[in-house]
Amino acid sequence: MKHTICIFASLLFPLASSAEEKATLIFEDDFEREEADNSKEEIGKGWSSNSKKRAKGNKQVDLKNGAMHITFHPVADHAVSVVHPIEFQDGRVTLRFKLPTEKDSLGLNFADLKFKEVHAGHLCMTKITTKNVQINDLKTGTMKLAIRKARQDKTITAEQQKMLKTKTKRFANRLEPNKWHTLSVTIKGKTMTVLINDQKAGSFTSEGIAHPTKRALRVAVPQKAIIDDLKIYSLEK
Repeated sequence: MKHTICIFASLLFPLASSAEEKATLIFEDDFEREEADNSKEEIGKGWSSNSKKRAKGNKQVDLKNGAMHITFHPVADHAVSVVHPIEFQDGRVTLRFKLPTEKDSLGLNFADLKFKEVHAGHLCMTKITTKNVQINDLKTGTMKLAIRKARQDKTITAEQQKMLKTKTKRFANRLEPNKWHTLSVTIKGKTMTVLINDQKAGSFTSEGIAHPTKRALRVAVPQKAIIDDLKIYSLEK
């Protein structure tokens, strides 16, 4: 009887496993290194930032105590953006993070600079604060070129404004500042799902999230944030 059950199980399990997602690690960084010159930004491992262009070359990203410390410089004219190339349609980013004060936030922005129908390649993003989690479809929302121009020119219609409200969702989520938290952001098809400290914080479905190729991960920080133990996976079924 046991032999029969084993044969039956062996027939079932391949079918079950074939339906499960396959996560392939494509990049990881524990930030356990130091800059050769501490006065300069030397992030390494394929990372770049907008400090030269947006902060007059002032250092905004610092590697210390085995983590990446990101701090907006007073002369900067844009939030800090720390970028790493990626290549997936469906994928997952996991990391640990700390928001030093209640006013701080952390954004993970997925982009494709080869896609010219949106501003600066913006596709979708999540923003984590100490009070909530926000998920945005930027591709068919605020970063779509026609919509962005209409907003800048103040010619946006009531219909367009109504549409934009469907391209973002916010979820209440309280976080203790200056404490380490875990974050997992998964993109599967049209849906982005955010887990914080292994608990679901929010999930949002919108067509722009399904863009076929995410080519860059941008870590967006308007004030201060610290991240560590980052991993990026591509997902397949």
